[in-house]
Amino acid sequence: MYRVVACRAFRATAPHKASCWFNLFNASSRSVHSLPFATLEAEEISGSQPAEVYNLVQGKWTGSRSWNTIVDPLNGEPFIKIAEVDEKEIQPFVESLSKCPKHGLHNPFKAPERYLLYADISAKAAHMLSLPKVSDFFTRLIQRVSPKSYQQAYAEVYVTQKFLENFCGDQVRFLARSFAVPGNHLGQQSHGYRWPYGPVAIITPFNFPLEIPVLQLMGALYMGNKPILKVDSKVSVVMEQMMRLLHSCGLPVEDVDFINSDGKAMNKLLMEANPRMTLFTGSSRIAEKLAVDLKGRVKLEDAGFDWKVLGPDVHEVDYVAWVCDQDAYACSGQKCSAQSILFMHENWSSTSLLSKMKDLAGRRKLEDLTVGPVLTLTTEAMLEHMNKLLQITEILKDGNFEVVTKEIFGPFQIVTEYKQDQLPMVLNALERMHAHLTAAVVSNDPLFLQEVIGNSVNGTTYAGLRARTTGAPQNHWFGPAGDPRGAGIGTPEAIKLVWSCHREIIYDYGPVPTKWEIPPST
Repeated sequence: MYRVVACRAFRATAPHKASCWFNLFNASSRSVHSLPFATLEAEEISGSQPAEVYNLVQGKWTGSRSWNTIVDPLNGEPFIKIAEVDEKEIQPFVESLSKCPKHGLHNPFKAPERYLLYADISAKAAHMLSLPKVSDFFTRLIQRVSPKSYQQAYAEVYVTQKFLENFCGDQVRFLARSFAVPGNHLGQQSHGYRWPYGPVAIITPFNFPLEIPVLQLMGALYMGNKPILKVDSKVSVVMEQMMRLLHSCGLPVEDVDFINSDGKAMNKLLMEANPRMTLFTGSSRIAEKLAVDLKGRVKLEDAGFDWKVLGPDVHEVDYVAWVCDQDAYACSGQKCSAQSILFMHENWSSTSLLSKMKDLAGRRKLEDLTVGPVLTLTTEAMLEHMNKLLQITEILKDGNFEVVTKEIFGPFQIVTEYKQDQLPMVLNALERMHAHLTAAVVSNDPLFLQEVIGNSVNGTTYAGLRARTTGAPQNHWFGPAGDPRGAGIGTPEAIKLVWSCHREIIYDYGPVPTKWEIPPST
């Protein structure tokens, strides 16, 4: 039997005053006029000086016949105008994508110099993001549209920069490394190649305005595809500015289309343009709809109800409490990898873990954006869900499990205790979950780790005393497991899996054996 021990929810509404926001910039107000690619200043975007976000199609920046207004998430003031393409304006994007052949813009047999081009673009872009003035520009721009602490926003810029560094020099062409296998006779060999899909689409969410779209976009381009990129309009200003930076670093303007639209217009575009593959990062409901509409030609990195299991060996309570706080509440819990549920072995109940977690959560404040507005849920919805949970005493009971494992995209987690003999019940709960993105097993007991890891499936699982669920860097796979549609991000393995397919070419030169004759029919 389980009982819900503790839940925590922060208020999801924006403050009445914006003064706290502007305090963030008092220490280092900088002009970005010296940035050659930038068309705005993050600090100065306001209702009286709104930013404007455009579309890119067939190599040209364009507006639209209607503009959508985005409000400042901290004070409700309209501060960004988005040139949103409606269903009647999608034709140029359909035509642009349709011009790309199925064999891509480059492949191992076609325009191989483009592998080197993209390595050079990556090197230049990585250098640009390493400049304090540029990294500060993107960090503060992220804060404006997806409020999070400076450290959390900067981490997104840093990971993006390191990813680009990883794919300089020869590393892009190494992604297309092939292999050969001896044939059955002289002159025959089979070769396996990584092949692009050609026209592809990328759809990314609001919570990581820079990292997710850049890593997936560059992966698609490295492998020879032509992408159309759609970022959630609430935050698309960040990627629009990044596109301009990439152009300044040598990205051919015709290689990527960038569109702002609502979901209905984007769905119509996908149905008409018929991309060979679509990468979607976002809610599981939309992911499942796209999988049907696009007849399975999708890769998905969707919702995550992410779990953490504390093992029987108790160590470093302060550290574990801090990691739990970061996992659950950093970025206001608006991460697909956020800690959604904590299974706590009974040995931890006699420690100060819960009180320390409460204290750490309580020190978060709006002034430094260590907690901020929740962009997809209201306070009322979160409190209603919390009240339902507090009525539950048995998580595994039919009807309860669905309520408990509902993902709340905000600073909200469930904490529950299990006894020594109840580990099989914990493993049963993990088995019944539907989203298998990240997980953590906090223990240095190798037998305990073996038991939990061997009976679970989450694609990115941290194990050991310092295990966490969030904070994925560029140096390891980040993505779900257990679903053939699952998409990874960041690593060479992720890029090859998501943005290329296998092609086998069998060379058979001969010679034909001497005195060969036509054999009987078979």
